[in-house]
Amino acid sequence: MERTASYQTVLTNRIIIIEDNAELREVYSLVLRSIARYDVVATYEACDEALKELPKIKPDLVIIDLTLPGMSGIEGIHKIKKLLPATKVMVVTVHDDHESVFSSFVAGAIGYLTKDADPQDLIKAVEQVFAGGAPMTPKIASMIISSFHTNPNTPLTDRETDVLRQLSQGKSYDYIAIALSITRDTVKTHIRHIYEKLQVNNKSEAVIKARKDNLV
Repeated sequence: MERTASYQTVLTNRIIIIEDNAELREVYSLVLRSIARYDVVATYEACDEALKELPKIKPDLVIIDLTLPGMSGIEGIHKIKKLLPATKVMVVTVHDDHESVFSSFVAGAIGYLTKDADPQDLIKAVEQVFAGGAPMTPKIASMIISSFHTNPNTPLTDRETDVLRQLSQGKSYDYIAIALSITRDTVKTHIRHIYEKLQVNNKSEAVIKARKDNLV
């Protein structure tokens, strides 16, 4: 673990960094400390270490990578938000695939940058976070926008799409049946047809394919 502490009390925006690359931790710290209103109060190489001290530090923002030793960044985001709901979390990672992006936002991240962003991009992103925004690199923003455009060539019926959308949100069969005013058996029938049409074997595969192909 690497931890650096700041004893300045006049700054209001307290930031911690969770990144297993020591050089990047130092770069992020130096960049953000160049702005007077940001106080990088601690840096860590793993989520487990950070989570032990979060209740004491109570940062305003956590900057986190997704690939970390031990606990993954996705799980870390979820635990951070559960522990400190008011703390904002921004991802900075090499991963720009659909699943990493959406899993991060579902877990509670407010922003998502890729590591090819330059120092000024990091500063601007942090400014946006504290201004109430949701910063993203252009590719990530485009991915998010495209996710709202369902594929017109979907093989699914409207009702199957409704069921798949509920599945992708983690809803149970009983919940879906009530929400769509159908029986549980009908839900199971729709799901069987969804699996057949998408050529998948389970819920996880169906959700991944649905997000990848913009089916919901």
